[in-house]
Amino acid sequence: MKQKIMNSWQLYVLLLLPLIHLFLFKYYPMYGAVISFQDFSAVRGIGGSEWVGFKHFIRFFESYDFWNIMWNTISLSLYQLIAGTPFPIILALALNYVRNKAFKNTVQMVSYAPHFISVVVMVGIMLQFLSPRTGIISNIAGVLGFDIGNWMGVPEYFQSLYVWSGIWQNVGFSCIIYLAALSSIDPSLHEAAVVDGASKLRRMWHIDLPGIMPIVVILLILNVGNMLDIGFEKVLLMQNPLNIRTSEILDTYVYKVGLVSSIPNFSYSSAIGLFKNVINLILLVAVNNLARKTKQSSLW
Repeated sequence: MKQKIMNSWQLYVLLLLPLIHLFLFKYYPMYGAVISFQDFSAVRGIGGSEWVGFKHFIRFFESYDFWNIMWNTISLSLYQLIAGTPFPIILALALNYVRNKAFKNTVQMVSYAPHFISVVVMVGIMLQFLSPRTGIISNIAGVLGFDIGNWMGVPEYFQSLYVWSGIWQNVGFSCIIYLAALSSIDPSLHEAAVVDGASKLRRMWHIDLPGIMPIVVILLILNVGNMLDIGFEKVLLMQNPLNIRTSEILDTYVYKVGLVSSIPNFSYSSAIGLFKNVINLILLVAVNNLARKTKQSSLW
């Protein structure tokens, strides 16, 4: 064993760097989660702060905002998962059958490009396009005789604007994984199907989809494992006093009570974050076990 390590020591050195990164930025910060069970004081530090048990968890569960925030987070995440999953697959299947390289490269470039737009710029574009006075979409709707009003201020429109703008921005980049999976399918399967007179739709349904299904299931498991971890940047930028009823999610709530509040409560926000991560872990394990029981691909 020692001799094998010495013969391949360069590979172990390369492996050491990501392991150090994993320890410093993933495992070591877990120690800070103990403040969820304390009335943390920056002066006293973690070791000197008073232990209060599940006080902050109970406070969150009994808070007036709990059910509204949980519903907003879960419904937005499910909406994003259900609406966003099919489109990269459909785009990858379509591009896989395009034989004109110039057209294929153009479509790939046009669909990939929005992914590299920053979140701030993306929300800025939305604000400009949907502005009730100067927005392009508002002006076109006005010419056609429609009054769409202030879309960014309508609570019922928030989730749709968030999800579909995200699909437009990321669908091209997300389909790269499926294109890679499609390229690994044995060409002889398609040749046999063509000889048997199968149409392209039949080949997609009976060859391509089963071929990429393991990748689809793995990505679905990972996405479900991040069900409550939507991220606060885009949501926070899209929030305003008019749509706050449907736009307040766990991540923005933690950000506000933990950092922006006039009296930041680090223990309370840490408790909410720990609760969110525990639920994500439970969902990840449950969906992975369900995939194993149904004989699908799984993480372990």
